[in-house]
Formats: sequence, C-alpha cells, structure tokens
Amino acid sequence: MPGMSDATRGRILFGGDYNPEQWPEETWHEDVRLMKEAGVNSVTLGVFSWARLEPRPGERNFGWLDRLMDLMHDHGIGVVLATPTSSPPPWLGRLHPETLPRDEDGRTEWWGSRQHFSHSSAAYRRYAAAITEDLAARYGGHPALRMWHINNEYCTYDWGDEAEAAFRRWLQEKYGTLDALNEAWGTAFWSQGYGDWYEVLPPRRAHYMKNPTQVLDFKRFTSDALLECYLTERDIVARHSPDIPVTTNFMALWQGLDAWAWAEREDVVSIDVYPDPRDPFGGQFGALVHDMTRSQARGGPWMVMEQAAGPVNWRGVNHPKPAGLNRLWSLQAVARGADAVCYFQWRQSRQGCEKFHSGMVSHAGEHGRTFQEVKRIGAELAVLSEKVTDTQVEAAEVAVLLDWNAWWASRQDGRLSFEADYPQIVRAWHRALWEAHTTVDFAHPEHDLSAYKLVVVPQLYLMTDTAVDRLVTYAEGGGTLVAGFQTGVADEDDRVRAGGMDARLRDLFGIRVLHEWWPLDAGEKADVEGFHGTLWSEEIEAADDVDAVTPYKGGELDGLPAVLRKGRAWYVSTLPEPHALRTLLADIAAEAGVRPALAGLPAGVEAVRRGGLLFLLNHGRDGVTVPVPGRHRDLLTGADVTDGVELGRYGVAVLERVP
Repeated sequence: MPGMSDATRGRILFGGDYNPEQWPEETWHEDVRLMKEAGVNSVTLGVFSWARLEPRPGERNFGWLDRLMDLMHDHGIGVVLATPTSSPPPWLGRLHPETLPRDEDGRTEWWGSRQHFSHSSAAYRRYAAAITEDLAARYGGHPALRMWHINNEYCTYDWGDEAEAAFRRWLQEKYGTLDALNEAWGTAFWSQGYGDWYEVLPPRRAHYMKNPTQVLDFKRFTSDALLECYLTERDIVARHSPDIPVTTNFMALWQGLDAWAWAEREDVVSIDVYPDPRDPFGGQFGALVHDMTRSQARGGPWMVMEQAAGPVNWRGVNHPKPAGLNRLWSLQAVARGADAVCYFQWRQSRQGCEKFHSGMVSHAGEHGRTFQEVKRIGAELAVLSEKVTDTQVEAAEVAVLLDWNAWWASRQDGRLSFEADYPQIVRAWHRALWEAHTTVDFAHPEHDLSAYKLVVVPQLYLMTDTAVDRLVTYAEGGGTLVAGFQTGVADEDDRVRAGGMDARLRDLFGIRVLHEWWPLDAGEKADVEGFHGTLWSEEIEAADDVDAVTPYKGGELDGLPAVLRKGRAWYVSTLPEPHALRTLLADIAAEAGVRPALAGLPAGVEAVRRGGLLFLLNHGRDGVTVPVPGRHRDLLTGADVTDGVELGRYGVAVLERVP
C-alpha cells in the first residue's frame, strides 16, 4: 500500500480494531504476545476514544495512547490510527445540543450510543477538527503510523435546523433559482410550488407520501454533507503526514453514501463485510462486495477493514461461523484483490453493546477455536504476501453497472412494487455470473465501458442522459449489452421519460411500445418459454427489427416478449429464476467471447486469478475434486498438484504453475 514503511511494505495487513482503553493496562502486553503469535501486523486504534482523549472540552489525555503507539512500534505492529469523531463525548451534546441529530419527526438522538452527531453542526465540525488537528500533530510522524482511518462507518442522517439550512444552501448551489428547483421537483403536483427559499425544508414527517425528488435530493445532500466532514479531517491529517494513506470504512451495500463519489477521495478504499454464516450464498455476497470495492478502488489498493471472526450481535439470531468458514472468506477477499484482511475486533469485549460480537480473541481465550483459526489465517497470509501484494486480479471482461442515484430513486414511497428491491436484484444478477465462474467488475453507468466484452445492467431505474449515451455508444461500438427490467425509466430528476423508457434505449433493445408494467406478487411466477420469471413482468410490443424474442406463456401477457434481442443488445423484462438467469447470462457471455476463470468447475467452487496465482475456494460442506490442467504447487500446503486438486469442506487451494 502507498506510504507504508519498510516494516509492512510487501505484506498483507492482518489485524483488526483494537480497543485497549476497555482493558486494564496489564492486558496490553498479553495482547501483544498473542498478536505476535497470530501474525498480526496491524491494529486500528482510537475509533471510539474521543471521551478518553478529550475528557473535558479542550483537555487532552494522550499519555495512554503514547504508550500504546510505542508498544506497537516496539513489537513491529503497525497502527491504523482513527480520528474518534464518530462518537462524540457526552459533554459535547450537553454543552452543544445543536450537535445532536434529529430524525424526521424532530426527535433528538441523544448520546449513549454512537454516531450521535449532526453532520451540518458548526460546533460539531469545530470540535471534530480540533481533536483531529491535535492527533495529527502528535502522531503524524510516529514510526508506528501506517494509515489514517477517518471517523467510522459514516451513516448519520439529520433533519434538524442546521441540516435544514445546509440543505437549502446545497439546493441553491445545485439549482440556482427557485424556478429551476420547482421544475426539477415537479412542484406543480399537489400545490407544492415554492415562492421563497425559506419554505424549502428537508423531507420531514408528512401527512402522506413525500415528494420523491425532494427525498432523492435529500439523500444526495446527506452523502455530500458527510463527505464534507470526511474531507475536512482527511485534509488535516494529510497536511501533517502527507505520505501516510487515508481511508474511511464503507458498509457493504449501504444505501446512505454514494460510494463511487467517496472512493475517489480515498487513498485506500476499505469495506466492512459481514455475510451471514447461515446464508447458503454468503460466499457469493462476499464476492459481490469484494468485486464492488475493488472496482471502486479503480486499480488502487483496497482492504477489508472489518469482518467477524465468529458471530455478530445484530441479527435476529446470531450464529457462529463453522470451522473453516472464517479462513475461506478471508482468503476469498485476498483472491479478489484485498491487500488487508482485518476484523472487528481484536479482543471480544466484556461490557457494552458488543460483548456478544466476536473478536479474534474470543471469550474462550487463546485456546479457543476462534483464536486457533485466526493463527492459521495469519500464517497463511504471511506465506501469500510476497506472491500477491501489489498484484491485481486478472482483468475482468464483464462489467455490472451500479448507481446509488438509481437505487435512491427506486425506493420512493409511490413505487409499483416493494418486492422489487434494488440490492436484491443486483445480487441476483451477480450471483448468476458468480455461479457461471465469471469474474466481474462493477462500474458506474457514466464510466468508459469500452474495455469490457459484456456489460450487464441488473436495473437502472434512473439514468442521466450521459449514462444512456454511454450504453448506446457501447452497444453500437460492438459491445454486448444485457439489461434488466425497469431500466431507463426516469431522468436524473426522477421524471418519467416519454414512453416509460428512454427512446434511445427502446430503439436499442427493439421495443416499439412499453404498454404497462406488471409487477408480480411475492412468490408469484410468470411463465416464460423455457423458464419462470419472478418479481416483475412487462407488457411490451416488439419492433419489427428485433432478432429474437422469448415470449410469455399464458396469462395477460401471453405471446408478448419477455426477452428481446436486437443485435448485441438484450432486454429482460422479468427476473428469471436463478438457474435460468445463470444459463441466460452464461450463454450471452460465451457468445461475447468471455472466458470463465477455469472451465469444468464443480458447483459451489469459486475460481479467481490474481498475480499469476489460481485461487480455488470450495463454498460447499462436502469435499470435491477440482480438475486443473497442468502441474502446479499449492502455496498453502507445499504439495505438488497434477491435473487436479482435492478440496475438503470450505477448502482453499492457491496454485502456482510449475514449469
């Protein structure tokens, strides 16, 4: 990673959030012993330490952190030092109640948890900048420092007074005039026309459904307001330590931040990922998150900032990870490009809300299964480091388009179906490609797509003119394009385009008329020639120049096209069942010349190539034999492999070709 010292350059970072202020100081030395035993080379300090660092306004208590920084350095463990601004101390809310966020009903969110700050509060920003300035001045040159971690999981909404004023300023900058705002928001509907800027409010509690474009803009504003907070702190630490990389951690597929915009402002893109160990497709969810994060890094480094060594504590039922699953998912992240594999948290807490959230050292201690598995992972990462650090995943030939604006707009109160959930649609399409052993990138719809043989659009309800032009240019330039239902319906102001779909896209896909959308009930299926569709269907009239049509069978849409193809452009007006979507996309990909990472893989086995290595990961509970042509050496076991490898339950092999 850029900016790393010689002590950690060329090594996969391995460690996690360390909260030593929760423990007596004699425990710190025991922690260091166990860290060294486990191969930990990085810890994150200070994430929730504001009250300890600043017990009273303006007072600084750095002695304990001085000792910890020195202790880590003395034992060769690097520090990712966090600014503590995600959890202000109680005195800030008491002395400055305007720093506390308010929900859409006007209720205050009090201290006693975390993330209780108004992103638009001048007082919050002032105190956050001050503690960041002093941290950076004190530790910016410390030899243990490897990276800055700003705040933590930015996710706070605020409908309060200062947020109201900031939202109004944001809108004035975006639209310039009230006439432009009224046009964009469609305020002629329900007598919402604004005659004075002071009438414009955040979308607070309303009698009935809210203006969807007002809600959309508020989500855009919130992402931008939080980004301002991040950039302020980022710039402070960068001024004191210009060679130290800066990050903040995203939550996987969280709708509150436009991760494309944020990632451009990070030196290292980092993610928190917590698949459910009881989810039979938890591994696919992890692959999706890794592909998405790697793509947001645009060729730069990225890291798993948080994962769980065992159970979490926020699901309805929190299951532990079976033996081997932590290792499997950790090595999966490395296979898909991660240069760091870290956890929340190092030592499982004994008090507080997360005492049942797992740690690398669980309540069972060093002899527990969790820590013993962590030791194995640390040892294997040390073996892999010199082979994979600073290498890239083999270039993907397929791009999946993802856009937060389309997601936000699709969630409006007045939508046709609450069953058609954008993240689940994206996950279904990614799963089909994952099961077909096809490595993918994610891309923003306004990115240059020309490098890809196949572009997949699970759904983009909202599309800018630029995004539409990108798709048309890509397809007309010889690329293969496949899009799912309700794509290209609305423009950037959530205004339905004439005809219910952008005319350029209708022409591209061979749609003469889109008569009606026919959403399906939960569990309802649409009969299509050769498969069943779920979630959605559409009453479409095909143009004369389409090359192929797969029709609906029976019901109101009998004989009408469910799938259309015109040239290299495909439109799928329903969500095919998993096996059908997998077959459809695999066939389209093969026709486009896309090659799987490895042919002939058993079901449940994932294959990814990185830096000349072939990672094979068995997500099944039964052992399998994986055919691999040629001679290889398994770096994890040192064994020679000829023409195939045996993978046990949750087994992993990392193969290097032998001449």
